[in-house]
Amino acid sequence: MVPPIMTEPSPSFKAKPRTPRLKLPRGACDTHFHVFGPHKRFPFAPDRSYTPTCDAPKETLFAMHKQMGIERGVVVQSAAHGFDNSAAADLLAANKNYRGVALAPASTATVELKQLDKLGFRGVRFHYMEHLGKGDRIEDVLAMATRLAAIGWHLQIHTSRIAELTPALKRSPVPVVIDHMGRIDASKGIDHPDFRALLSLLSEKHVWVKLSGSERISRQRAPWTDAVPFARKLVAEFGQRAVWGSDWPHPNLKEVPDDGDLVDLIAEIAPDEAQRKALLVDNPQRLYGFPA
Repeated sequence: MVPPIMTEPSPSFKAKPRTPRLKLPRGACDTHFHVFGPHKRFPFAPDRSYTPTCDAPKETLFAMHKQMGIERGVVVQSAAHGFDNSAAADLLAANKNYRGVALAPASTATVELKQLDKLGFRGVRFHYMEHLGKGDRIEDVLAMATRLAAIGWHLQIHTSRIAELTPALKRSPVPVVIDHMGRIDASKGIDHPDFRALLSLLSEKHVWVKLSGSERISRQRAPWTDAVPFARKLVAEFGQRAVWGSDWPHPNLKEVPDDGDLVDLIAEIAPDEAQRKALLVDNPQRLYGFPA
């Protein structure tokens, strides 16, 4: 059954987030966020797995980024809009300091991928999370990856099944970016097999990780301190292949996070200024092709 269209606005994001205490370096990049609608212009997919509770358009996103001190961004196509990447493409057309990650079937023709590349997309995302529906077979994704290599794209994988997918992901001919720290459960501790599986996968030089979703892996309320040891270890051991994302507008969460809190959390995750510059500026520049 298709989720109902939103009725009364109930934003999943703070309309007036606080200004963070942490001053971000010049060229700081938010590598993971979405835009929803406006649904009257950009309808949601008929077979979507969830319906956003409120529009989250590009103008609101740009204003939040300006307040946070973020100058670059990577819009990730939302599952709510499915394979119609129009809303994300509209954002990319409005600001050349942004790049995109598309949703597309593994069977998508190369000519279509090249058209998306011209719009500013640099990768394609695949979901392996039960609440977002069944994704393409991983072997089909790897077959697509051989075509992605020719246009300089990467794979973005959203999954909590790291150990299961590791043998296939090790064979990817293009960079692989793991979403939300592998969706581990922070309450299980840093020595849990799920997190060890992520660390093992990251020993492969083509695998990257997004330090996003602290509020998702945490089992606490803000400021989600139980997530910090995981993110800090990822920065310490794989700091040259880690990027940060806000995950705005934070869909499918019980507690609406404040983006000012998420930005300030970066100081705990990457306490050294050089670490923050790599995380927020240098690494996104390499991965997404931002100009120096």
